[in-house]
Amino acid sequence: GALTDTGASYTVLAPTNAAFAAALQESGMTKAQLFANKPLLTKILTYHVIKGNTPVYQKHVKPGNYTMMSNDTLVITPQGKLMDEMGRTTNIVKTDIAASNGVVHVIDRVLMPR
Repeated sequence: GALTDTGASYTVLAPTNAAFAAALQESGMTKAQLFANKPLLTKILTYHVIKGNTPVYQKHVKPGNYTMMSNDTLVITPQGKLMDEMGRTTNIVKTDIAASNGVVHVIDRVLMPR
């Protein structure tokens, strides 16, 4: 429901399937346990959407702090890596995938807010 505003344009950082599998293993949770914990699932998923109504394409990405839809902060390092609030770094593996209401960038790790 968070991405249903028809007038908005989103920037989504979408982890690969392998990234989700690794996150479950890292957390010690099963997929069923994660899906049953709606507040945690919502916080993690909204931490993968940059807040704002203008899509952020690769050419617009600059090092610094970005506020996510979850109201948490994501850092883009000078090397172009993403650093979540847990201090873990993530790579962008595919950029600028057009969507009907924004842009998607594929990442190789699930971002974790505090």
